[in-house]
Amino acid sequence: MGQSQLNQGELSVSVRNIGGIDETTVDLQTGVNVLAGRNATNRTSFCRALMGALGSNKVSLKADAETGGVTLEMPTDSYSRRLERTNGSVVLSGEPYLDDPTVGDLFAFLLESNDARQAVARSEDLRELIMQPIDTDEIQSKIDTAVAEKRRLDDRIEDLADLETELPVLEADLETLEADIDETEAELEAKRTVLAEMDGSIEATQAEQDAIEETFEKLQSVHSELEELRFRRETEQESIETLRAERKALTEELEGLAENPEDERERIAQRLEEYRTRRSELDSTTNQLQSVIQFNEEMLEGTNPAVAKALREESVGSSPTDKLTDSEKIVCWTCGSEVSTDDIESTLDRLKGLRREKLAERRELRTEIDSLSEQQRTLKAAADQRHTLKQKRERTTDEIETRSERVDTLTEELEMLRQKASELEAELESHEESKHSELLDIHAEINDLEFELGRTETEREQLTERIEAVERKLETREDLELKRQDLAERLTELRTRIGKLETEAVEAFNKHMDAVLEMLGYDNLARIWIERSTEERKQGRQTLEQSVFRLHIVRQTDDGRSYEDSIEHLSESEREVTGLVFALAGYLVHEVYEEVPVMILDSLEAIDSERIAALVEYFSEYVETIVVALLPEDAQALDERHHRVTEI
Repeated sequence: MGQSQLNQGELSVSVRNIGGIDETTVDLQTGVNVLAGRNATNRTSFCRALMGALGSNKVSLKADAETGGVTLEMPTDSYSRRLERTNGSVVLSGEPYLDDPTVGDLFAFLLESNDARQAVARSEDLRELIMQPIDTDEIQSKIDTAVAEKRRLDDRIEDLADLETELPVLEADLETLEADIDETEAELEAKRTVLAEMDGSIEATQAEQDAIEETFEKLQSVHSELEELRFRRETEQESIETLRAERKALTEELEGLAENPEDERERIAQRLEEYRTRRSELDSTTNQLQSVIQFNEEMLEGTNPAVAKALREESVGSSPTDKLTDSEKIVCWTCGSEVSTDDIESTLDRLKGLRREKLAERRELRTEIDSLSEQQRTLKAAADQRHTLKQKRERTTDEIETRSERVDTLTEELEMLRQKASELEAELESHEESKHSELLDIHAEINDLEFELGRTETEREQLTERIEAVERKLETREDLELKRQDLAERLTELRTRIGKLETEAVEAFNKHMDAVLEMLGYDNLARIWIERSTEERKQGRQTLEQSVFRLHIVRQTDDGRSYEDSIEHLSESEREVTGLVFALAGYLVHEVYEEVPVMILDSLEAIDSERIAALVEYFSEYVETIVVALLPEDAQALDERHHRVTEI
């Protein structure tokens, strides 16, 4: 889905029992929408409700409610989420605007806890975060498939090049055969003429003549069978030699493969299972921590009055002076006593620190799982290859044995035919001293010539078919080369896609960061920029070269000298601005505006009013609809033309 619906009218957001909200309906407009109000006026709860309708799961049910929901009305469609407390946990259902909220949570829903905003403050891996929406495994799979296809095309084109070299040789052989056939036919015609003349001059009894011709015919048939059997045996012997060479190559290839012990694969599978189980446990823990943190943040924002009253009535030793009048005190929603907000915020900081530790451990596990999965795939591929090679070698051995048996059978048949030919030749030799010996010689010569002519014509036919087949294959070369060119371009695009995205992200951040810093005018802060470089990182047992994003902070002294500073020395305002610009870079590079119709900004109090106003105006140049939660004094700095919401 895109933003086209917003160009046609307003948004209406109806919320029930979410965060600190009982029930409300808020209308929003295309452009900048300012949620103006003091703390504890449900602005953050409304932002989370809107996020839930758009598809995010970072939304919570009101503490004293069993069900809740939010509906987002657009000019042409309606989207909704339902929250229901079941067995101690909250289940979300319905049909939100987004099927997958990943890019929205990262680059459009910019609350205080947003990962893109916090990544800068926590000095986390900026490259990993900006690449999170990209399925690098899928890209690598496509690259592997394309490489295999290109290798197949390369082999076919190389075979065609060999065929092109072979074609002139085949054509020359065909010309030689044509000449041999013409010569044999001429010689055969001459012998037949001589035979016709001799048949008229030799006086012989018809019975003797018939006997001689019958013997010649038998001998001719035997010679034909002999030649055919010799050809078949030679063909089988050549096939056996080819198969033996193939078997030798298979054996050498098998010997060249590294051993792939089964226990190693089992060990990797067991470790993968352990790591995945641990990752699931960490997922559960971080989700629980996030729920606790989110609930407590919302309760800090504003405890429901009815809940606060009930908690006070239940607290022991309460008095009128103990009522909730001090802005620095708050009713504890677990025990009913009044505690300092600083104490709760301190506890929240510790919980957030614990969650960050669990997330870091989860990232390490993910890296190890990726490495082990790659090893598992490699070992499986090697095992499959070994199994395939063994099967091929066994089939080759069986084929050699079968063909060897055929050779033995053909040899026996040849021996029998040779004996039969010898007998027929002996029978004809008995007539050598007779007056028909010359006639017999002519018959024998004609028989040999006819056999030679038949063999040569068969060879010519086979050679002609071979030439035609080569020519047909060569006709496909142009198409194959075009396919290979397209595939090479596809491979280049796939291999550079990740690098291109990284470059675009860095350029976008640096461009917008320069513009924002110049606009906001921070004292002695000359530049904040990201450098894209590479470094070697361990991934399991492998050392891989990976891209890294290095954040540089350049300050300038009063006398104009520049020096590089660290992120720890940035003010809270400077860190917040840097995190927001980094989120904007991700928003633009991933074209989030094509999927998410609204950007949400909250918790900007660390930035002064004038700079907030300038930053919102800057973002509005790139984002069609913005919802920003501000304190009244900060909201006053924004242009009056922007739509304002003062009650939720």
